[in-house]
Amino acid sequence: MCGIAGIIGRLDEANRRALARMNASMLHRGPDAGGTWESAADERGLGVLLGHRRLSILDLSPAGAQPMVDPVSGNVIVFNGEIYNYIDLRQTLFAGERDFRSSGDTAVLLRALGTLGRSALGRLRGMFAFAFWDAQRRRLLLARDPLGIKPLYVASNPERTGGWSIAFASEVRALLASGLLGKPKLHRHAAASVVWNGFVMGPDTAVEGVESIAPGEYREYTASGEAEASQVHWSAGRPGSAAAMDVAELTHEFEECVRLHLASDVPLGVFLSGGVDSSAVANLAQRSAGGSVHTFTLAFAEPEYNEGPVARRIAEAIGTQHQEVVLTEAEFTEGLQDALDSLDQPTFDGLNSYYLSLAIRRAGFTVALVGTGGDELFGGYASFRDLPVLQKWVRNLGWLPRPGLVGAAKVASAMLAPSRGGMPPQTRWAKLPEMVRNGDNLLSLYQLAYALFLPDFQRQLLGDVAGALQDGLPDRLRSRLLGEAAGRSTLSAISTMEQRLFLGERLLRDNDAASMAASIEQRLPLVDHVLFECMDRVADPQRYSPVGRKDLLRRIGLRGLDSALFDRPKSGFELPFDRWIRAGLSDVIDRTMRDASAARAVGLDPAAVQRLWVAFLDRAPGVYWTRVWAIFILIRWCHRHEVFA
Repeated sequence: MCGIAGIIGRLDEANRRALARMNASMLHRGPDAGGTWESAADERGLGVLLGHRRLSILDLSPAGAQPMVDPVSGNVIVFNGEIYNYIDLRQTLFAGERDFRSSGDTAVLLRALGTLGRSALGRLRGMFAFAFWDAQRRRLLLARDPLGIKPLYVASNPERTGGWSIAFASEVRALLASGLLGKPKLHRHAAASVVWNGFVMGPDTAVEGVESIAPGEYREYTASGEAEASQVHWSAGRPGSAAAMDVAELTHEFEECVRLHLASDVPLGVFLSGGVDSSAVANLAQRSAGGSVHTFTLAFAEPEYNEGPVARRIAEAIGTQHQEVVLTEAEFTEGLQDALDSLDQPTFDGLNSYYLSLAIRRAGFTVALVGTGGDELFGGYASFRDLPVLQKWVRNLGWLPRPGLVGAAKVASAMLAPSRGGMPPQTRWAKLPEMVRNGDNLLSLYQLAYALFLPDFQRQLLGDVAGALQDGLPDRLRSRLLGEAAGRSTLSAISTMEQRLFLGERLLRDNDAASMAASIEQRLPLVDHVLFECMDRVADPQRYSPVGRKDLLRRIGLRGLDSALFDRPKSGFELPFDRWIRAGLSDVIDRTMRDASAARAVGLDPAAVQRLWVAFLDRAPGVYWTRVWAIFILIRWCHRHEVFA
C-alpha cells in the first residue's frame, strides 16, 4: 500500500521539482521510504518521471523498494496496492527463474506485465493502481483494479506546447501540490454532484482538468503524452451461463479469498463492528490464520451508537484477541482538523474510517481487514427491499396518464411528509412525485432514493447548474452503469449499482484516503471481482432471500457462532454526528454556513445554505445531519485547497 505519482514531459528541473512536491504531499501514504526514477530522454528531451511513497507490507527489505526496475528487461513500475495471488502467479508463470531480487508481489507484477503485456491484467487478483513503463516500446501503462479499490487520478495539460503533457497521482491533492495546474478551478459539476450525492462522482473530480481512471480501466501513453489506448479490462457484464454454485463451493471461495487477504510481513488486525459482514470476515480469518487474530472495535460513550459490548461478545465467541477503543466527543473535536484534512475530495463520509485507522495504527498495526462489501453482494440495504416495490407499483399504474399519477403522488407526499417552517421536507416520501415522474427507470429511482435533496431545493442551492447531471451522474458513469445493469434481474441490477456507486464511488474512495492518512492499509475481502463473478452464478432466491438478512453470508461466514448474537436491528458503523454537530461543532459550522462569500465562491446560493442550516437546527423533516455536513465539507475543502468556481 503506497502512493504513486508521475509526469510525462520534459526531463527538466521544473518537472523534477513538481514530482518531488507530489511525493512529499503523500508522505502519509508511505512513511517508510520514498523514491523517484526517470527514463532516458528522446530526441526532443521528453520522457517519463515516476515517484513512489512506500508503506512496507510485503518484502520489508530494500529489494522491495520502488520505483522498481526489472533487471532483465529494464521495465519500471510504481505500484499501489496488493496482488493477492502473486505467489501462484510466480509459480505458474516464472517457475525456475532465479533473477527475482524481491520476494514480494511488486516484482511478480513487474515481470508479468513485461512478459504478457496488458493481458496480464486478466490474471491479477487484488487491489491495485499502477504505472508501468515499457522500456523497449517507450510506453506508459496506467491501470486500476476491477472494482476500484485503489484510486488513480490523471491531469492533462491543455497547453500542448507546455513542459508536461500528463501527470498522475494516487490523490487529487498530490496533483494540486505539484503546482502544474496553475490556479485550479472547481469542476463545473462538482457542487451539483455533492448536492445530489454527498460527494463528487467519478470520473469527474472536484478539480477541473483532473479525472479519475475508471475501475477496471487501463490507459497507455506514448513518451510525448499521446493516448494510444484506453479500454476497460474488466466489467460487471451480464451473469453468464456458467453452472450455478452451491453453498460448499461458495464457502471454499470465501475462505480462499480471506486467506489470500491475510498475507502480510507486518502486524495485521480485523475491524469488528459487531455486524454480520465484519463478523464473517473475522470468523473466516480466525479459521484461516492458524493462530489468534487481533480484532478492534471503535466504541462511543453514546449508548445508541456503541457497538462495543456486542462486538466484545462476538470476539469472545470467535476467539480473537480483542481491543476496544473509545472515541469521545472531546477527542473527536480535538482531532477534527486533521481528520478533515485527510479528505482527498469533498465528501460527507470517511471520518469514521479515519478515526478507526488512527486507533489501529497507534496500537501498532499496519494492515486491517474490514467487512465492507457484504451488503452490496447479499442485498443488505433498504434499496433491495424498497426499489423493486416502487418500480413494480409504477409499472402497474403505467396505464394512467403520467401527469395525473404525479399529481396523486404529490397529494400522498404532502400527507405523509408535511412541510414545516421555511424548508420543504427532504424525506423519502417527499421524493415520491419525482420518482413517479421518472417512471420505472431503476437507475433514476436508485439515485433519487439516495439523493440528499429534492430537485426543487437543489435548484435553490445551485441555480441553473442543478440540471447539469442527469440522475446526479456524469454521462460516462451513467452509460457504463446502464450497460452493466442491462439484462440483469431487478435485485441483481441494484446490487451492481450499489457496487459501482455507493461502494465504488463513495466508500472505497473515502476509506482509502482516510485510512492512508493514518498510514494504514485497509483490505476488503468481500470486495473482490472473483467473488463478484461467483455471486453472479447464484440464483436470486438463494442469494437475497429474505431481503435484508444476508442469510447466505451468515451460513458461509458465521459457522460455529450463535445466531442469537446477530438477531438485532441492522446498524451501520457511523459516528454520532447529529449530536456532535448540534453540540461541540455547532459554532464552526454555524460560521461556515452563514458566510455568504464562502458559499458563493463554491457555486452555492448563500440564502439557500442558511435556510438549510436553520432547518437542521429546527429539526425539519428529512434534514438530517448528512445534508448539512455535505455542504459544510464542500465549502471547507474548497477554501482549504483554494479551489473555487
